[in-house]
Amino acid sequence: MEISNGVVVVTGGASGIGRALARAFAVAGARHVVVADRDEAGARAVAAEIGGRGVGMDVASESQIRQIVVSTDAEAGPVDIMVSNAGYVTWGGLETSNHDINRMWEVHVMSHIYAARAVLPSMIERGCGYIMSTASAAGLLTQIGSLAYSITKHAAVSLAEWIAITHGQQGIGVSVLCPQAVDTNIGANSPQAGTMPAPSVAAGDGVLTSEHVAAECLAAIREERFWVLPHPEVGEYVRRKAADIDRWLYGMQRFQARLFEGADMPADWLTANSPKAGRGS
Repeated sequence: MEISNGVVVVTGGASGIGRALARAFAVAGARHVVVADRDEAGARAVAAEIGGRGVGMDVASESQIRQIVVSTDAEAGPVDIMVSNAGYVTWGGLETSNHDINRMWEVHVMSHIYAARAVLPSMIERGCGYIMSTASAAGLLTQIGSLAYSITKHAAVSLAEWIAITHGQQGIGVSVLCPQAVDTNIGANSPQAGTMPAPSVAAGDGVLTSEHVAAECLAAIREERFWVLPHPEVGEYVRRKAADIDRWLYGMQRFQARLFEGADMPADWLTANSPKAGRGS
């Protein structure tokens, strides 16, 4: 997929990976970059820096996503590359409220559906276009300590697969970003920031910069590569999981036990989620 002279929309673009992507697309020669974020001031600041357009929006609102696509078409032409990138993290297991699970579902899954619905008709009519969505390595593996994050990120990966299979032969390229730890403010922007001093689950293979991740994303778009794995170790973990799921699950149980040993986690959470729960001592 050619990036230069393209029209690009990046949601969640005011900070972190989204901001790095907006900057990278501008450097790569994109003709017009729309930076969208709930933090409208931040989106406008990034847009001013790169000569794009900054708008405020909530990715959980289908009408707002559609309006951005419509206004972009009117101002600069149809969207060539849609980057659906927004997310946050919470901690908790089956005790997580339905409200909190549904809110994360809206942000991590429905936002990608809304983005695809908004851009696919025009892309299919033109016979070309690209959709990149941000998921997580948790969507290929799991997120220890967070039921809602695990299931929504798995769904995000599944959605990207479905779009690629269903619309790939119509000229639509699809990539899904599945990183581990990245140096962003996702933790600070999450509802439970500062309230759950759990150990870092995803940092074992290193904490990457947003700029490194953005470079990997643009390379994947150019190569039309589905998985974007800035931490290459994730590919090997997926292969191990597929080769022997029982061994992988047991290994993850042991990893969880070591990870939370001595951590300041609520007693009921540890009891409910311990690898030994229901097995006896």
